Amino acid sequence: MKRKSLSIRLNNKNPNHHLWNNHGTWWLHYTMHLPDHTKKRVRQNLHTHDVNKARLLRDKLLEDKQI
Repeated sequence: MKRKSLSIRLNNKNPNHHLWNNHGTWWLHYTMHLPDHTKKRVRQNLHTHDVNKARLLRDKLLEDKQI
C-alpha cells in the first residue's frame, strides 16, 4: 500500500518556517505528496497570537503527521 508523505524543508535560520501570521493569528502550512503523484497544500489555523506557542504547536502537529 502506498502512503502519503510530507514535504518538509528544514531551515534552521528561520524559526518560523512553515508558520504564517495572518492578521495576528498564526497558521501552519505544508505540502502533502499523495500516492497518486499529486500534492495537497495544507493550511491549519493554530488559533494563537503567540509565536512561541505557534512554534510548539507546529512542531507537535508535524511530528504527529509523520506517516
